[in-house]
Amino acid sequence: MTKTAISSLAIKVFEKSVYDYHVHDDINKLASNPYAKKDFEHLLYEKNWIDTVQWHYEDIIRDPDIDPKEGMKLKRLIDSSNQNRTEMVEYIDSYFLKLYSNVISKPDAKVNTESPAWALDRLSILILKIYHMKEESMRKDVSEQHRKTCNQKLQVLLQQRKDLSESIDHLLEDLSKGEKIMKVYKQMKMYNDETLNPVLYKKDE
Repeated sequence: MTKTAISSLAIKVFEKSVYDYHVHDDINKLASNPYAKKDFEHLLYEKNWIDTVQWHYEDIIRDPDIDPKEGMKLKRLIDSSNQNRTEMVEYIDSYFLKLYSNVISKPDAKVNTESPAWALDRLSILILKIYHMKEESMRKDVSEQHRKTCNQKLQVLLQQRKDLSESIDHLLEDLSKGEKIMKVYKQMKMYNDETLNPVLYKKDE
């Protein structure tokens, strides 16, 4: 796998994950990852499956008639999904850290605003947006204006996919040449930590 092929590879895997999910369209169905665990594609598939399930969590919780208890249960699922998403991004970044571990950075090399995995995270979400906007642009139970508006938005998303893909490939190329520095900061989220969230640790006082 060449470095410049990673964005196109990611799109292919993300699209497969989204398609596979919608075969059953069930938030309770576990991923059946078709890729070997040793392969980079396995990580990408797992990442997008998390995003896809959470996308549908977010749809459901916005039902104005949702039972409050079910809503709270769903909110906790979303929190857990967010944590899994962050951990998966950091795991993917570990792949890139290892990949570029022997690269010597140039004296004028700079740190990018986001790591490769967080850029791929944006691409994963974008593939979901494209899938669902395309669906909306082809609905039969809406007005022609609705379909037209959604199609216009779809074209913007497709252009964004092209731009983001190119940016990811450029970043990886720069990293491979030592023109950018591969540096990752852990998220250090505080609200799930019983020692850092005052609402949680004050319960013991």
